Amino acid sequence: MNIVRKSLPVLHLHCAACAKSVEDTIRSLRGIASVNVNLASSVAIIEYMPEIISLSHIREAVRAKGYDLLTDENNSSDTVEKIKSGEYRELKKRTAGAIVLSLPVIVISMFFMDFPLSGILMWILATPVVFWLGSGFFIRAVKQLRHRLASMDTLVALSTGIAYMFSVFNILFPDFWLSKGIQPHVYFETASVIIAFILLGRCLEEKAKGRASSSIKKLTGLQPQTVTLVQANGLSVQIGVERVVAGDVVLVKPGEKIAVDGMVTEGYSYVDESMLSGEPVPVLKQTGDKVYAGTINQKGSFRFKAEKTGAETLLAGIIRMVQEAQGSKAPIQKYVDKIAGIFVPAVIGIAFAAFAAWLLFGGTDGITHGLLALVTVLIIACPCALGLATPTAVMVGIGKAAEHGILIKDAESLETAKKINAVVLDKTGTITEGKPTVTNVLWTNDNNRQASVLRSLEMQSEHPLAEAVVQYFDDESERKVTDFESIYGKGIKGMVDGQVYFAGNSQLLADNRINIDEQLAASARMFAAQAQTVVWFADEKHTLALITVTDKMKESSRNAIKKLHDESISVYMLTGDNIDTAKAIAATAGVDDFRAEMLPQQKAEFIRQLQNRGKVIAMAGDGINDSAALAQADVSLAMGKGSDIAMDAAKMTIVSSDLSKISVAIHISKQTVAVIRQNLFWAFVYNLIGIPVAAGLLYAFNGFLLSPMIAGGAMALSSVSVVCNSLRLRWIK
Repeated sequence: MNIVRKSLPVLHLHCAACAKSVEDTIRSLRGIASVNVNLASSVAIIEYMPEIISLSHIREAVRAKGYDLLTDENNSSDTVEKIKSGEYRELKKRTAGAIVLSLPVIVISMFFMDFPLSGILMWILATPVVFWLGSGFFIRAVKQLRHRLASMDTLVALSTGIAYMFSVFNILFPDFWLSKGIQPHVYFETASVIIAFILLGRCLEEKAKGRASSSIKKLTGLQPQTVTLVQANGLSVQIGVERVVAGDVVLVKPGEKIAVDGMVTEGYSYVDESMLSGEPVPVLKQTGDKVYAGTINQKGSFRFKAEKTGAETLLAGIIRMVQEAQGSKAPIQKYVDKIAGIFVPAVIGIAFAAFAAWLLFGGTDGITHGLLALVTVLIIACPCALGLATPTAVMVGIGKAAEHGILIKDAESLETAKKINAVVLDKTGTITEGKPTVTNVLWTNDNNRQASVLRSLEMQSEHPLAEAVVQYFDDESERKVTDFESIYGKGIKGMVDGQVYFAGNSQLLADNRINIDEQLAASARMFAAQAQTVVWFADEKHTLALITVTDKMKESSRNAIKKLHDESISVYMLTGDNIDTAKAIAATAGVDDFRAEMLPQQKAEFIRQLQNRGKVIAMAGDGINDSAALAQADVSLAMGKGSDIAMDAAKMTIVSSDLSKISVAIHISKQTVAVIRQNLFWAFVYNLIGIPVAAGLLYAFNGFLLSPMIAGGAMALSSVSVVCNSLRLRWIK
């Protein structure tokens, strides 16, 4: 059965209970493989079976619960942003209106309650606040009640509704209380101010959440809206980026952003790829080189053929990966979700229990104090702070990592990274450049005149080392080669100008009884000990030259490994290369231990053995042969210039292939988890202290009763403080 994965925006989410309600609703549908609804990003990541259920059916189920799901296949991030901006503008208007109408209600309640008709005037002012500006709370609460659900909207609707209706009753039927010797009071200011406070809190919350997702906006803004298309007749025309298709030729002028992925066909320039790789130094791009959407051309001008457009570009893939990661849940969030699921019903029970206790033991003021306690408990016990504690920190942490060129696929790997105590590195392409280059050329006598022969011979070879030799002698002219022969495992043979030449290993020379110059032989032994591959060049009788080819170690590798050691993290190197080469690279890089001549399954088995010894493993690799080991590791990191399969298997991708980014990822993980724990601690402490105080626990000791208005302010402050604490991650070094 085919399973499709979609990341869809959810509208009207206001608290953790809202997110859980939507998640449970979607999960209960037939044909849903998995679902994850994130409160901070307002995104649902859904895996479903299109043969069984459609997106429209999923949306209908969500809308029935009082929420909405954007399922339009053509829906762009601009559309989502437009909808959310509209909602935010409407929220600001409602907040402003609620504050304007609530202020005179507060003034009347504090200074003019003895004036005739003061209660009526407060009633008139409070009614539009509660039932117009605050109507959304009641509409959503009723919808959720129909499905036996409860959320923050339920708490607000109950508390303000009870305070309002109780006040109306006291105005219309004051004799009911006067006959019992109780002075009737109205609490219109409580109902209206609570609505105003909560709307204000949501305004601040939405603004803070918008800042938390700024990394996505930065990435989205990297792609230009128009491109210069070179037509078949050679003329250039400006078109929208959405009209570019694979095969089109695009002209890039100095200072312009590159719009789609492609390959340079004409011209050259330096391109700033820092927004993708995190590397500040511009990269030379010439004919045959790849260019990527979102990168910035420097002073030169060039043309390139579009290869990947729209959602297929590297930039689009990065945005998609960051969005899905920001919407994923850290393992710790699962426990929070369980708490949120029972939190609202428990609070409602506590509120009515407090009301009943005041009725029984509160004396003549029992009903008044009981009502205030009921309203205050319902208001102060907001699950928003609890629900936002983890996802906001995860959003900011993953966004911060993206700014450093580290793409994190999910929150679980972000949380696990802080526990890493061992890093396993592939050699080729991870510690080393992954690109063989000629490092030494030693000629006998004046035989360097034969360099053009060597280049021409190697041009016929398909061996990876041959390309390095050809590039090294790029300035030499090409000679005609006849009778070319590739000798498997040994080298090549060919004829130039009637003379036979050989290029290959020492066994090739031995098989053809060619004498090896003793001085060159000594040099060959020295180079081999340094992990350099020796290529011999000879004619039918004598060696003409010795060429060494090596896969250079990246300049950043040694310092990156030292940083890991400074953090008490063990570093291992695995390679399929021979033991001499592996030993030399391991010694130069400074790893703790290494394994050579390993098959892909042996790499995965080695990681499993380390895990059995209690190690939490991060594996970094770039090749298809690393995919099994990456899947086995606790945290897997793919080098961004490696294979697509390795990147698919890995939970993190280092775009620049710089190993020092591993330490950065671990540092961001530690900071993020620390902020999550701080958020959860204060969210729990807030509720543990706030609910008993709101119920009137302190009244027996010092006569203190918490005002519902103060409770509303404290509730809003708790949510905003959690989001602001998460935003601190944006400034970590």
